[in-house]
Amino acid sequence: MNNIKTSFTIKDLENLSGIKAHTIRIWEKRYQLLIPKRTSGNARYYDTNDLQKLLNVSLLSKNKYKISKIAELSEDAIVLLARELANKNALIDDSINSFKMSMFSFDQALFNQTYNQLLINKTFRDVFKEVFIPFLDHIGLMWQTNTLTPAHERFISNLISQKIQINTEKIQQSLLVDDSEVYVLFLPENEIHELGLMYLNYEFSLRGKKTIYLGQSIPTDNLNSLLVMFPKINFISSFTVSPEDSKLDSYLNEIDAKLKNTPHELWVFGYKAQHLSPKGFNSKFVFYKSLIDLLKEI
Repeated sequence: MNNIKTSFTIKDLENLSGIKAHTIRIWEKRYQLLIPKRTSGNARYYDTNDLQKLLNVSLLSKNKYKISKIAELSEDAIVLLARELANKNALIDDSINSFKMSMFSFDQALFNQTYNQLLINKTFRDVFKEVFIPFLDHIGLMWQTNTLTPAHERFISNLISQKIQINTEKIQQSLLVDDSEVYVLFLPENEIHELGLMYLNYEFSLRGKKTIYLGQSIPTDNLNSLLVMFPKINFISSFTVSPEDSKLDSYLNEIDAKLKNTPHELWVFGYKAQHLSPKGFNSKFVFYKSLIDLLKEI
């Protein structure tokens, strides 16, 4: 958490901006749009200011501003024009770009401006499905390429989490609840990636279903007290980094033993659920490749 990434390769810039490294180099030579720094070993690198500038330039370029004209603008003018476009248009790609800028500059005001602008023409459900899910998928790519630090992810995840919680609370205060079937949402021990699970809680609440949200890092023994309280429970979990691959089978077998000979079910989505099969278990297990696939079923 203390190591905030401030140095980027040209490949990092390509992953974050969507602009090919070859194009970035052309822009450097032809327009001096970026001036890479050099390490003591003469390796090229870019800093946070370079990243923010390129994201702004990418936004302007996608909105039909010619790169030759952008290059003539001052640094401040590029920032102001990009913010004006992000707030005015709130297109999906532009919004994702703005959220990336918000994340890397730890700019909560920009996040809220972009989010509020999206809500002018979209519902919260639209924003989450059309913007937040692709954005979170992109964050996953940045993790794989070591472009992102935990500090960046935690910052942006907490902001998205706040929006989900606010909208869920509004729903739960106004709808009657059908408690004939209960949905218990939890994450395995050491699993902290809960935005998808939180959004599912919102979707079930929207449908008037009774939910019990347990959240992060729940030991399986904690589920025991629930088993005898309700006649039908759908336990829902998300496996992103946990359980570890070597412990995945034993974890599922442990839950299988708890649910055996009961009407209760286990639904799992997420990265580690993509290749799991319900065959071989005594209880009803359902595995989804992604949050979107699960949402299609409810």
